[in-house]
Amino acid sequence: MALPALQCLDPPVTSTDDDLLARLEGYYDAVPRAAARTEDFGPLTLFVREGAGWPYYARPARPGTAPVTEADVRRVRARQRELGLPEAFEWVAETSPTLRPAAERAGLTVHEHPLMVLAPDAPTPAVAAPDDASVRIVGPEDPALPGALAVPHLAFAEPGTRVGTAGPAELAAAIRERAADVPRTADRIRAGLTAVAAALRDGSALCAGQCLAVGEVAEIAGLGTLPTARRRGLALAVTAALVADARAAGVRTVFLSADTEDVARIYARLGFRTVGTALIAEPAAA
Repeated sequence: MALPALQCLDPPVTSTDDDLLARLEGYYDAVPRAAARTEDFGPLTLFVREGAGWPYYARPARPGTAPVTEADVRRVRARQRELGLPEAFEWVAETSPTLRPAAERAGLTVHEHPLMVLAPDAPTPAVAAPDDASVRIVGPEDPALPGALAVPHLAFAEPGTRVGTAGPAELAAAIRERAADVPRTADRIRAGLTAVAAALRDGSALCAGQCLAVGEVAEIAGLGTLPTARRRGLALAVTAALVADARAAGVRTVFLSADTEDVARIYARLGFRTVGTALIAEPAAA
């Protein structure tokens, strides 16, 4: 069932929102360090993954250190090329305002995403899955884990919220192609670094996402629905399950970056509200 569009009436950033943004900055700086080494470029830090997995990015050193210049961005880009890494930068607009103009002058394209937080005092959402599906936290030995890790990649290949073309056959192929992801993520689940939730029908993943926690702050990331199964409320049900699991583990602040304002309106149904803008800079598509 299609969800009705909601008017987004977020208040201006307040001191409370400033506190939330400060917590998120601590998270952003800490989370890559579990699997990456750092290289210092003055006001920027480059995270270089050690071992297999998704490559990381550069981001501001803890905000407030120094303004970022075009020259700073160009130096990091040169190092990323030298290492064979994506020329990617991620940051929060409100806490690092000098990075956007510097990135654009250095030739990068900047993408905006609403940064949304479910504050500690917000109630834990509860959303039921459709009658033909069930939602659960997926363990490291769960047979649903390979599908739960593969389905978001199909979702990202067909962005947006409209019903798409990729379905069970494409999911089976994606599971085979991404088999190497399973043991790495299983190890992270065992270590308490990652939680995975999935909406399943007859054991097959229809929607899945992950929650990565550092202390009392956690990010919901990599959430995607099989394109042929969209517009049924599955993403909301999976998000609610991840929030409940994180809070049961002691997390107080849960956040995410919505792809678009339309998607942000959907997450607002769970109590998330926009407190800033997450920015990603990368070279323009060829």
